[in-house]
Amino acid sequence: MDPHKIHFRYGLFIAIALIAYFLILKLIGWHEFIWLRLFNGLIVAYGLYAVIRLRRVLEGDKFSYYNGFKSGLFAGFLATLIFVGFMAIYMYHIDPSFPETIMGSWIKDYNQGPGILIFILIIEGFASSVILTLAFMQKFKPSWNLKKNVQNA
Repeated sequence: MDPHKIHFRYGLFIAIALIAYFLILKLIGWHEFIWLRLFNGLIVAYGLYAVIRLRRVLEGDKFSYYNGFKSGLFAGFLATLIFVGFMAIYMYHIDPSFPETIMGSWIKDYNQGPGILIFILIIEGFASSVILTLAFMQKFKPSWNLKKNVQNA
């Protein structure tokens, strides 16, 4: 497996998991409960953790902070763009009443249609990708600590 292309695979997997989670919520009628979107963060967090971990395993000693950060960021951004594309199609074509329902329960005086929801999803996805990647890279970054030599006195 090419370590330079794993972020495409994981970005797609994260997006598919987010879309599947939304559709499952839709089937049981819970897609309008905003607080269930917190589980989206868990899906993205696991996907970003997995892509950085796999990149480190594949590269071994050649793994660098830049490579891990790039993989996490690219996977998160790709997943965000795919999921936002799906949500745009869903809000504009499949269920046009969904944005009004969400906006009515969330921001009562700000009826701007689905455009504001798409903007919020993009900002939320990009921000969570950056923050989670930075957090996970603290665990996976190569250590620069030198081994201490034990000297007998």
